[in-house]
Amino acid sequence: MVFPMVPKVIIHNSISIDGSFSSFEPNMELHYRIAGMFKPDMHLIGSNTVKTGIELYGAGVPPEEASDFEKPKRNKAFPAWVVVDSKGTLEGMLHTCRRFELCRDVIVLVSQTTPQRYLRYLDERHYDYHCIGRDSVDLRKALNLLSKEYHVKTLLADTGRILGNLLLNQGLVDEISLLVHPVVVGKKSYNMFKDITRNLTMTLVKCERLEKQYIWLVYQVKKKESSPT
Repeated sequence: MVFPMVPKVIIHNSISIDGSFSSFEPNMELHYRIAGMFKPDMHLIGSNTVKTGIELYGAGVPPEEASDFEKPKRNKAFPAWVVVDSKGTLEGMLHTCRRFELCRDVIVLVSQTTPQRYLRYLDERHYDYHCIGRDSVDLRKALNLLSKEYHVKTLLADTGRILGNLLLNQGLVDEISLLVHPVVVGKKSYNMFKDITRNLTMTLVKCERLEKQYIWLVYQVKKKESSPT
């Protein structure tokens, strides 16, 4: 039986020694430098990650301008951002992603329960979006669509715990890239693997010491063969 083609999915995160996403200052320049080494066709990001990033690193949400209602004209070699947002969380904020100069454009994944108001918001601003799934986005079908419609071969999931754990629990991840920072968070730790529901076996394919005591780890996820749904 022939299985649908899906992109290679890589989760890339910056964490503390004790596996926390938050309560420390990540080296974003190094984080994105490493992300670019994978040469992804697209970045996959959860809406909560985008919203949190705006709150932590932005100076508020700037008002929309006329250019925010049109697709940007940028180098096609730049990766697009694929945002999972079935609840319409980023209404009024999505232009902050579109303005990022290294982002070709933003593609949104929604579901059948996504508010119609949000879909109108996307239509008015000429965002590409795809309805995949009933109550939430069907991630496996979404990967198939990205492969078929956009010819995506490598997808980098630079996202938080919720989407990252969903991808891992559903057996959709090929590699995990971790930029380990020389800090222990302790009691305030927000562990990136807290919601994993099954044992995962990894093979270490890279262990590199970088400047200022950072360690870059890359693990290959061993997948079990499963029947298609």
